[in-house]
Amino acid sequence: QVQLVESGGGLVQPGGSLRLSCAASGSIFSTAIMAWFRQAPGKQRERVATIASGGYTVYAESVKGRFTISRDNAKSAVDLQMNSLKFDDTAVYYCNAVDRAGQVYWGQGTQVTVSS
Repeated sequence: QVQLVESGGGLVQPGGSLRLSCAASGSIFSTAIMAWFRQAPGKQRERVATIASGGYTVYAESVKGRFTISRDNAKSAVDLQMNSLKFDDTAVYYCNAVDRAGQVYWGQGTQVTVSS
């Protein structure tokens, strides 16, 4: 059974940084497409960043140049480094995995609040 556990959320001032981490259990990680999504109150969940098994990355326009997604296949972990945070980045952030069979997995989410 695959489990995704996020950590690293919290309260940060505008312009600050946070690093989110997602630890994955199970055997799918090395071949899975990993991603971070977020959902702000009253809004739909949106994809923030994606990283393929080989390291290819895609970012939402709203976070390009500020966020960096990375993965460590040996540790079954994917991180999201968030810099120059804005009020609009406030959301619950979710780790997501899609395995080779197309099965989708979600973490429980971690709250990121950008506030002065």
